[in-house]
Parts: sequence; C-alpha cells; structure tokens
Amino acid sequence: MKKLLLIRHAQATHEGGYIDFERPLTPKGIREATTMAERVMAKGIKPQLLISSPALRTMGTAHIFTEHLSIHQPQTNKDIYDATPKTLLEVVSRFTDGANFVALVGHNPGISEILYYLTGSPQQMDTSGIALIELDIESWAEVTEDAGKLLFYDAP
Repeated sequence: MKKLLLIRHAQATHEGGYIDFERPLTPKGIREATTMAERVMAKGIKPQLLISSPALRTMGTAHIFTEHLSIHQPQTNKDIYDATPKTLLEVVSRFTDGANFVALVGHNPGISEILYYLTGSPQQMDTSGIALIELDIESWAEVTEDAGKLLFYDAP
C-alpha cells in the first residue's frame, strides 16, 4: 500500500515582468500554503519524501510544507512542470519504493487531471489544495488508472 499527497502550488503573481517558470508566490499564496501545511500537520499527515516541480512557485510552496512538517528539503523533478497526466503518472511510477508515502507539488491542469486519473474523483485542485490518495499497490511502478482512493481533500 502506498500513499500520495498531491499539492497544487499556492497562488502566484500574474504581474508582468516574470516568465511563467519564475513567477513568485503572492503574500496571499504564502499565507494559504502555510494554512494548508498547518492543517496537514494537525491531521498527522506526514510524507516521507516531497518532490516538486522546480518552478519558483512550486518550490516556494514545497519549502513551506517541508518546514511545517519537519521533513527533508524537497527534491525536484523538471518533468512535473507543465506536465500532462501521462507524464505525471510516469514521474510517480519512478518514485523510490523505499518511500511508501510521497508528496508531489505540481501545477494545474495536470495535478487535477492525475487526481481524476488515479481516483475517478473529478475534484478540481484549488491553489494550495491538497489531496491524499491511498494506492492499492506494493510498488510505485504498478501505479495505474483507478488504483487509488481519495481519502481526503482540502483547500484554503
């Protein structure tokens, strides 16, 4: 049995002067990500590993979660940025089996689409939204469509 915590990055600026990859979190985004990290901590949800897109807004979100959950600094995977559900599935299938509970910080629409693909839940992931999925698999390489059950969803 594996668990996957999907986290959509917090609200980022839409002001001019930034390329998409380098958009920083807004003050509201920082507050909302902090609120969600505190909720996750209060529920005793603590992934062993956090993997993030290397975009500035996802890394900012990831750092807030790792700080509040007292887990190792996030690993990055460039394939998460602007990923299709198929690409995200490939990313998940390559997770190390040494970790039974992994968090993935990503972007829409891919993060909402992988949630639907894995669970059949049509939940649209809000900024700073989290979805906890239990997967009926022994190895991450076994991840397939409808292999998961949505245990918990929350958003600011």
